[in-house]
Amino acid sequence: MRLLAFPMIAALSLAGCGAAPGALAEESAPPRLMTVGGEGEAFGVPDIAVLSLGVETEGASAAEALSRNAARMSATIAKLKARGVAEKDMQTRNLSVGARYDYSDEGKPPSIVGYTAQNMLAVKLRKLAEAGSIIDDVIGGGANSLGGLSFEFDDPNPLMNEARKDAVADARAKAELYAKAAGVTLGRVLRIEDGFAAPPAPLPYMDARAALKRTESTPIAVGESTVAAHVTIVYEIK
Repeated sequence: MRLLAFPMIAALSLAGCGAAPGALAEESAPPRLMTVGGEGEAFGVPDIAVLSLGVETEGASAAEALSRNAARMSATIAKLKARGVAEKDMQTRNLSVGARYDYSDEGKPPSIVGYTAQNMLAVKLRKLAEAGSIIDDVIGGGANSLGGLSFEFDDPNPLMNEARKDAVADARAKAELYAKAAGVTLGRVLRIEDGFAAPPAPLPYMDARAALKRTESTPIAVGESTVAAHVTIVYEIK
């Protein structure tokens, strides 16, 4: 009985080994995939202006330049608070003190003629209708440089979601077009990779000295801003 059982076991084992290569080959066949990218946009009117303003002062020493700068920036912040800007909407972005050199004496090393202190403040203005007059107030009441102005959304999520939906629809349309052109059929969605939502671009730099010459409030045009999204989708090809 033991001698008869061994060949049967061996035969079964060999049969199993003979079937394995075909099964492995079928399992290892790579799936056919299609990867497409989609772009989407959503438009809206911003409800927040982000102002970059600063104070630049000079002094015979670094301490003197910084002291003068602190006084002017304190006056600027006080003016902003008086116009209803909350402390949470003001943030220091840069504070620096550096020497000023005289290079006019040729053949000799440059000499220090004084120091310059700079302090830049980012300010969120939630009252867009008053943005122009607020800029005029702070420029005339302490700040002497204006680094730029951009517009944002207090709650960008609704627009971002619309842009993402548009991006998915764009990716699907591309995938269907490619599948039809190639004579294949789209299958399941295997992977979705979220891209980005691009903020509105800032406006160009404005010289604060030019604003001082105006008698009326600085005109501010809010316009319409765009939020852009990108998505990458991997489809199975049947």
